[in-house]
This record gives sequence, structure tokens and C-alpha cells, in this order.
Amino acid sequence: MKRGPLDDDVRDSRRKLLAGLAASAAGALAGCTRAMAAQSTAPVAATSGSRRRWGLVIDLDRCARCGGCVVACQQENNVAPAGSDAAARMRPIHWMDFLPAAPGSSSATPIPCMHCEDPPCVKVCPVGATYKTEEGITAQIWERCIGCRYCMVACPYARRYFNWSEPRWPGDVSSLNPDVAPRPRGVVEKCTLCHHRIRAALERARVDEEPLTDETLRRLPACAQSCPTLAITFGDLADPESEVARLAASPRAVRLLPEAGTRPKVIYLRETK
Repeated sequence: MKRGPLDDDVRDSRRKLLAGLAASAAGALAGCTRAMAAQSTAPVAATSGSRRRWGLVIDLDRCARCGGCVVACQQENNVAPAGSDAAARMRPIHWMDFLPAAPGSSSATPIPCMHCEDPPCVKVCPVGATYKTEEGITAQIWERCIGCRYCMVACPYARRYFNWSEPRWPGDVSSLNPDVAPRPRGVVEKCTLCHHRIRAALERARVDEEPLTDETLRRLPACAQSCPTLAITFGDLADPESEVARLAASPRAVRLLPEAGTRPKVIYLRETK
């Protein structure tokens, strides 16, 4: 039967209506997933209403460029080695890495995720797989990631890695850290500031009914704990009495790419040598 102009108008209106409903449903689903992420995986606070701002200060005068923080991070967070063949074909995964020395400088710079105050990666994730916790960590839910890699494009520091293959470790996998889930093929992964260690420390403080001291926090992440020269300091930037806040207020304090407007919570103390 031949269609008339009225039939075409009806079909066109129906298509627009269905498209609008689909877009509304997708928006509602994205909002729900972000809310669920925040509720299910946010760090446990020692006291209600806590507004900590976890951050790192890296003293480039102290840093020996030994690479101990890179190795400790790989081991603590079950980052699988790429192997020589894979490393030659793709970008190996390093949650903690070193920036090459800038022209005119002989020193490389250790660089984890910047855990920005205004993280661009969170804004572009279509499924709420990456989000910012109440205490300032840019976190990731591996199981929710769909591997679109929008976050990799958005990150001005190139601190996210796509997992191109199933992770494999030489020897016995029983040596893996049971507190950190290995990431499957097809998802993006990144530094979490050793989120699992932070949760454990807060839980211990709550059970023991004792305050979590700044001295306990300073070497809490694996990178800070392993540093032989104590170049990496962790803590609560919102606590003006903390060591990390004191160092962050130093005249030597600088942030990478301040023009990007992301306000990183990883702060460097520039070299004086």
C-alpha cells in the first residue's frame, strides 16, 4: 500500500519520541551508576562528615631516581609485567612511572596519577566507572569500565593505561596481593593512591577507637613506604598541621601543568641543586 505524507510525518514523530525516551533513560542510568559507585566504594571515614583531601608531595631534591617506587607500586597493586615482546609493541602499564628528563636537565621525575581536584577523566566517563571520592581520590571501578578510553584522551598527564591483554605473572600467582583485584583485558587502569591501604588504616583507627595520626599516614602508600630517601610524603592536605600540608606550602612547591586547571593533589618540591 502506498504511503502518504501524513504517514511519513507520523513515523518521523514516533522516531523522535523514541529517541528522546532513550536519551532520557541513558542519562538517568548514568546518574544512578555514579551514585552507586560513590556509595559502594568510597573510603570509610573514621568520623562522620570527614572531608579529608588525600595528597602526595614529592621532593625532587631528595629523590634518588632509583625506581624503587615504581617496583613497589607494581608489586603492591598486582600490575602484571608486560614482557620484552609486548613492551616493544605497546605501552607497558606503570601506575607509578618516571617522566624523561627535560631538556637541559639530567633528572627524571616520578609521576603517579595526579588525583586532580577537577579531574577531566571523571567528566568524560559515560558509565560512571571513574569518579572522585569525597576524600579526593580519583577512583575507578574496573568491572564497570567499558574500555572506551575517553578518560585516557581527557587526562592531560597521560596517567591512564589500557589493558590490551589478560594479565599474566611469572611463577606462582599466590604471591599476588589479595587486597587488590587484578584487572581484566579491555579496561583502563591507574594509580589509586593505594586506596586499599587507606581503607584498612581508617578501619583500624575506628575499631581501635584511636585517631589516625599524621605520622602513620606519611608512608602509607607503597611508593612512599619504599622510598629510601623519604622523598614521597602522603597525608591530608586539608589538615594544616600535617606534614604533607606543610610541604605543599613551601616556596619550592609546584604543580604539573597548572594551565590545565585541574589542580593536582600531587605536588612537587622543585630541585635546588
